[in-house]
Amino acid sequence: MGCSTLYHLAQHGVNDAILVERNQLTSGTTWHSAAQVRALRSSRNLTDLIRYSIELYSKLEQETGQHTGWINKGSLSIATNPDRLTHIERQAALASSFAVRAESIGRAEAKERWPLMNDEDVIGAVWSPDDGRVSPSDLCAALSKGAKANGARIFEETAVDGVVTKNGRISGLETNRGPIACDAVALCTGLWSRQLGAMAGVEVPVWPCEHFYLLTKPVDGITGNMPTLSDHDSHLYIRDDSGGLLIGCFEPMGKPIDPERLGKNFAFQLLDEDWDHFEPMMVHALHRLPALENAEVKMLLNGPEGFTPDGSFLLGEAAETRGLFLGCGMNSVGVASGGGAGMALAHCIQHGHVPMDLHEVDPKRFSSAVNSVEALTARVPEVLGKHYEISYPGRQWSTARNLKMLPLDGRWREIGAHMGQFFGWERPLYFSKTKEPKLTFGRPDWFDQIRYEVHLAHEKAAIFDQSSFGKIEIQGRDACSFLNRLCTNEVDRTPGRVIYTSMLNDRGGIESDLTMIRLSEELYRLYVGTNNIKRDLAWLRHHRRADERLTITDCTLDYAVLGLMGPDADEIANTVGAKELRSLRYFWADHSEIAQYPILAARLSYVGELGFEITCNVAHALPIYEALYQAGARPAGLLAQTSMRIEKQFLAYGHELDTDISPLQAGLGFSVAWDTDFIGKPRLLAQRDQGTRGNIISVVFHDQHAVPIGNEPVVIDQKIVGKTTSAAFGHRIGAPIALASIDETSHWTNSNRAEVDIAGTLFGVDLVDGAVFDPKGLRMKRC
Repeated sequence: MGCSTLYHLAQHGVNDAILVERNQLTSGTTWHSAAQVRALRSSRNLTDLIRYSIELYSKLEQETGQHTGWINKGSLSIATNPDRLTHIERQAALASSFAVRAESIGRAEAKERWPLMNDEDVIGAVWSPDDGRVSPSDLCAALSKGAKANGARIFEETAVDGVVTKNGRISGLETNRGPIACDAVALCTGLWSRQLGAMAGVEVPVWPCEHFYLLTKPVDGITGNMPTLSDHDSHLYIRDDSGGLLIGCFEPMGKPIDPERLGKNFAFQLLDEDWDHFEPMMVHALHRLPALENAEVKMLLNGPEGFTPDGSFLLGEAAETRGLFLGCGMNSVGVASGGGAGMALAHCIQHGHVPMDLHEVDPKRFSSAVNSVEALTARVPEVLGKHYEISYPGRQWSTARNLKMLPLDGRWREIGAHMGQFFGWERPLYFSKTKEPKLTFGRPDWFDQIRYEVHLAHEKAAIFDQSSFGKIEIQGRDACSFLNRLCTNEVDRTPGRVIYTSMLNDRGGIESDLTMIRLSEELYRLYVGTNNIKRDLAWLRHHRRADERLTITDCTLDYAVLGLMGPDADEIANTVGAKELRSLRYFWADHSEIAQYPILAARLSYVGELGFEITCNVAHALPIYEALYQAGARPAGLLAQTSMRIEKQFLAYGHELDTDISPLQAGLGFSVAWDTDFIGKPRLLAQRDQGTRGNIISVVFHDQHAVPIGNEPVVIDQKIVGKTTSAAFGHRIGAPIALASIDETSHWTNSNRAEVDIAGTLFGVDLVDGAVFDPKGLRMKRC
């Protein structure tokens, strides 16, 4: 990552960039990397980073004269059970939408591609011809040579002793060879990044685990280079190595190791072999490769690698300190991603933003709660273990839980809440005093309970706990002008108005979508997504001008938010003493009382039913909930809310919305005030003049048994034109549904044949321009 970032900075004319290395290049983790390069990732942009890596690695030798060891022999993923087959066929379908070559093949062809493999239990496979591998040390030599040729400098044996900041910004480094003055620092320091980040007041949740692979001496049948064999049901990856075999694993539960144990001089070193730990993987390997029984072992390599709490790496500017950039926590994909990730990090350093939306790896996605030693040492072994796990819908982490509790957490658990973790918060997914569900790609165990909770909100009244939403107060004489500069909608409204708006970057992409209430002439309260609080706070603070008279306060922990939704909401509000709410107009807020406790209620809904979002002091949440419950409301969870918001075509950040998508492309033009001057307006004006239209549509499946989960290709007249972004069963309309992002150039009507590819099976669908559910009575508007 460091060499790639330096290479790209130098390539783009940054001639004062230097790299400092505590020991020697590649001496930490890089030198012992297995260096697999697999093209497909979970999003188009992450896939494009690896696609860029492949292109770079294949041409670097010609550019620099330095061999990189790039070998393009493809990879073979096998399945030994039906769910694994569904998993890899979903990957193949996704690959087709990203223009990555992947082909589902049968057992016989899989055997032809890997003759040494025992195929007796193989039921299918996917062949990916574009994958390959590289020599990591040679690659770094080529990158560093290319960087030096363009004026960059590298200082080895140079340890960083301190990071110098001034007024919240980077101003230099202290090293064992003297100080360095600079205005930007990128930490590409792998498993040591947490300690270095702390020097700058930055949280870097990275922790190492031991990672194993076995090397053998030459084995009969290994002739030349072969594809990588991925036997993920056995937790293994297998390839040739110098005529022998390399057998690596991501065992079900890894072994964390404290970086302090490694010491400052851990260079070109390995950890002790641990045959007891590796033995179960060896049993799997012997089953898959009978020839291994007679192979002579060269060594069991055990090297430390850095992991993050969610299995995705960190790339971008830190929230806490301007000019401190992170390119670390690579979760064993550092070589595969490094070429593209280094390019993206260099772009971020030079231009202030990454070249495409990469919210999945934004360092600001983590709560402080996961950065403790206790949380990291509990979580990262599971992260390693899930590296090859089947990606079932509804999958949750089992470790490092209960870090942040909602005010009503105790009550939710009493009545059987099944919890999910979001930004460290435990949130109710659904309520049922049943055992933990069995995960599946079919209709989930919680299906009937979600139907019940949806109908509570549709026919009576449901309570949704939204207390994990971020709450930010902007107060002061310049609060209004400040927010009007950052937000697309007009915020200079009468106190009491609720405002839905976006905040944009200068490319017109959505950095955040949020709701705010103007509480007084000089006070606004912003309600932002649970996962977005850290990045939204950073965005607001970074764009505040020195002369603007205002304060920005994170008050998330001060308030609880309960959504009261359903046709009985008005009557329940009247029953509990909040009579004022019955006359409250849509997108207005007012103060009242429930059970004699003060509240602020806003008339709006994220589920397409009549209702209010009720804000109260956290200490009053329980008696207010009890009053609503006694008046007839019942709790409902996040999965019911998701089903309902998809039916109503309400968009979610990270699904339909991101930094590459503008409000016009998302169909949110109604939230743009064209007579105000806001960040990103010139780009929106250009789009408006070009006739840009919304490309988010609703999808209704013909087959009741289809189970879309998102990220499935949308096919019109046998051509892939987009993919689903959110999916659920629509209980109010009685059909599986999805939202989808469609290519702007595709001109379609419902006379076209439309399908969605779920794991290689095409399901017929109707495409709907707008919401498939309208609470006023019009349930479905087909094109």
